[in-house]
Amino acid sequence: MEATNLDQFHPENGDRQRELKAFDETKAGVKGLVDAGITKLPTIFIHPKTPQNSSNNISTANKHNIPIIDLQGIHGNEKKRREVVAAIGEASETWGFFQVVNHGIPGTVLEEIKRGVRGFHEQDTEVKKEWYTRDQSRRVIYNSNFDLYTAPAANWRDSVLCIMAPNPPHPHELPPVCSDILIKYSKEVQKLGGVLFELLSEALGLHPNYLNNIECNKGLNLLGHYYPACPQPDLTLGTTKHSDNDFLTILLQDDDIGGLQVLHQNQWIDVPPTPGALVINIGDLLQLVTNDRFKSSEHRVLASQCGPRISVACFLSTYLFMSSRIYGPIKELLSDENPPKYRETTVEEYIAHFHAKGLDGTSALLDFKL
Repeated sequence: MEATNLDQFHPENGDRQRELKAFDETKAGVKGLVDAGITKLPTIFIHPKTPQNSSNNISTANKHNIPIIDLQGIHGNEKKRREVVAAIGEASETWGFFQVVNHGIPGTVLEEIKRGVRGFHEQDTEVKKEWYTRDQSRRVIYNSNFDLYTAPAANWRDSVLCIMAPNPPHPHELPPVCSDILIKYSKEVQKLGGVLFELLSEALGLHPNYLNNIECNKGLNLLGHYYPACPQPDLTLGTTKHSDNDFLTILLQDDDIGGLQVLHQNQWIDVPPTPGALVINIGDLLQLVTNDRFKSSEHRVLASQCGPRISVACFLSTYLFMSSRIYGPIKELLSDENPPKYRETTVEEYIAHFHAKGLDGTSALLDFKL
């Protein structure tokens, strides 16, 4: 592996665009900086003063706990299903976030996908570089910060994005180190997504198949994040505050290292790793079609001196395989007292706007308000 020249990333150079380009051209990501023995954060990663542990950060040890919902028995017990539908509805309206247990995906599969994502990021750099690109039309995209050149500051993470549905890739189109588990895990997640959309439809008072019928569950993008240990975590973030540009996100967290936080009632609340659980969050497009009934909450990931932290996020939306389907507030949910709050849009238009804007700390939904 070619050594990374750390001198080009330090502030005496004073040219942000040159620093960004130098970092991008290594194709080694943040991990490459860590492997090179970096001890001082390059200026491109330093965020404006937003204290990580500010007074509005509170612990999950009090009443503000992310709901954990047990899906056991929802297919054979009507009373249990009604209870779960009510819990999911309340969590989606108040938090926009909840965790699910007994979700049907075997623990062995969860462990295997985490190992697969770690394996991708920790394989030989020269092999990994073959997948490095900023071409948004590719089925596999490995890079560091999709918005590297537009964001106010870079985040301390590397990512690999794989487009897994609606047209599943052939194994040879995926990185060999994790191709089999990417396919296996994606099938499991899409099955779970279908179940969750049924429960969410029922929570809205709609037919169970409503959200699946309007293709909320048609596409799946899998994003494998790798957050290396950071030498100066108080100066940067793993992921900037944002909400997701999809209908629903199913996230698998590392069991050991926390860092995910959700903004709830203007306070940052930890989403602690729960072994075997999956974190579910409402995306912008589901907030749009439910006319603000369900909330797409902003969230972020803190940087840490511990690491690496692995997470696997699956985004349920149509993404690259765009259709001409128009999405707007669901007519059955509207009334004189609850008129539409958003204009109609396509997934393609929404995602293009999201990508152009980048993770700048503001919601992409604002531009679609009526």
